[in-house]
Amino acid sequence: MKPAVPLRYEFVEHIPSDLKDGTIYVSMAYATAVHKCCCGCGNEVVTPFSPTDWKLIFDGESISLHPSIGNWSFDCKSHYFIRRNRVIWVPKWSQEEINIGRARDRSAKKRYFETADTAPDYMAQENLGSLESSKAKKGFWRKLINWLPQ
Repeated sequence: MKPAVPLRYEFVEHIPSDLKDGTIYVSMAYATAVHKCCCGCGNEVVTPFSPTDWKLIFDGESISLHPSIGNWSFDCKSHYFIRRNRVIWVPKWSQEEINIGRARDRSAKKRYFETADTAPDYMAQENLGSLESSKAKKGFWRKLINWLPQ
């Protein structure tokens, strides 16, 4: 196992075209972080932030990304976490593990978008009158709307 590697971060609006080794660029405007693969292969790693992709934690001094970064499409197949500005290496996955992980990710996205696809309709002012009929339905957005004072 490789030792933990320090990583710098830069908050930017736009990701620069020339990425520096050992730097992760975070664009809140585009809800994305980008860095060169930490193994040194030079590939560009893009980690979009969303409920079904990566989550960024910024504690005022350091950044962390969750879940791990598995570069399964690259020849290097590197696998690591970014925790408190450090690259923490974890074992590479077999092709079977990669396939299972991809299937799990697809399933999580499908579940999320099947339950969240009506949220914008409930948030629109002209649809607030339909709240009563939606109270019986489940899901995060529906529960949130039902919780708000009417």
